[in-house]
Amino acid sequence: MSCDVLVLLLSPVSACMYLWTGKFATKSEQLVGEDLDMDSSKFLAETITPLEELREKPSEMRTKMELLIMEAQADFVQALEALETKSEQHFHVDRWLRPEGGGGVTCICQDGEVFEKAGVNVSVVNGVLPPSAVAQMRARGKQLPEGRTLPFFAAGISSVIHPVNPHVPTVHFNYRYFEVQDGDQVQWWFGGGTDLTPYYLYVDDVVHFHSALKAACDRHNLTYYPKFKKWCDDYFHVVHRGERRGVGGIFFDDLDTPDPESVFAFVHSCSQSVIPSYIPLVEKRASMPYSGEERLWQQLRRGRYVEFNLIYDRGTKFGLYTPGARIESILMSLPLTARWEYMHEPTEGTREQELLEILREPRDWIL
Repeated sequence: MSCDVLVLLLSPVSACMYLWTGKFATKSEQLVGEDLDMDSSKFLAETITPLEELREKPSEMRTKMELLIMEAQADFVQALEALETKSEQHFHVDRWLRPEGGGGVTCICQDGEVFEKAGVNVSVVNGVLPPSAVAQMRARGKQLPEGRTLPFFAAGISSVIHPVNPHVPTVHFNYRYFEVQDGDQVQWWFGGGTDLTPYYLYVDDVVHFHSALKAACDRHNLTYYPKFKKWCDDYFHVVHRGERRGVGGIFFDDLDTPDPESVFAFVHSCSQSVIPSYIPLVEKRASMPYSGEERLWQQLRRGRYVEFNLIYDRGTKFGLYTPGARIESILMSLPLTARWEYMHEPTEGTREQELLEILREPRDWIL
């Protein structure tokens, strides 16, 4: 099983709001209609599933999810590249296929003027679940039999953006869909989330970020934001440090109610909230001056990011122990540079200490 997919599926990891307001199914259905070739031309690579097969099954969730993530990848990469106006840095696009079934598209940008490292990956794979994956899913409460051949399908998008300027936060998002075939029965679920990791606290930026996510949640269920916000705070906990990785966002997993179309619509809203939640923060902060000391603090906080991903993130851990792992895809989430210092503590009363207190005691950003 591709580790790119394991990371996608086993890890939980504006000035204006561009919230989609039309009937949800319309755009996905258009993408698999007569204009598929024209609409798919905006994608950064060919779809993993041949277009002919997508045309034949326009109403299947597999088709809808693959088109959603391909479109989301293209939109986000375009938005990021538009900010690299000085360096004209472009993403390297790597389309790969998996012998066991399916493949993915990995997009990476490094050493830009604005982004030190940015990755936006999609995976669409199928095959048979290995016993280790079945065991992990059973541990999460999935009713899967042991000792049987269990075909699966998985599609997801995952992105981590590490900026150059320490006043610009890091962002991570991940949205995924999974099916497991057990005889005549199909178990399905969605998961995902979006979270923010600032190096210096700007309360208005954090409120803006959370407001965009809350708006996406509220369009579908008023209980989603408070529930998934707490889940995010709890999941991204660097336990041995007693700190959260960042200021949170939303996170959910194994979401399979009330029905596939409703959850798909929710996931679509969440994926569309990424650009308006994050890009305005980059536009606002990327040109701010910063000192060597502020850059040093960014490197130290990146060390915490690395610690969480390598020690606690279940997708990363699972992927690293899987034979035939695509290591480069698994480690896409790590920054180019990070730093560790012995017994480092920020000085009381500084902005660095202010951020640390927030990370130790998560707060509600929308009252």
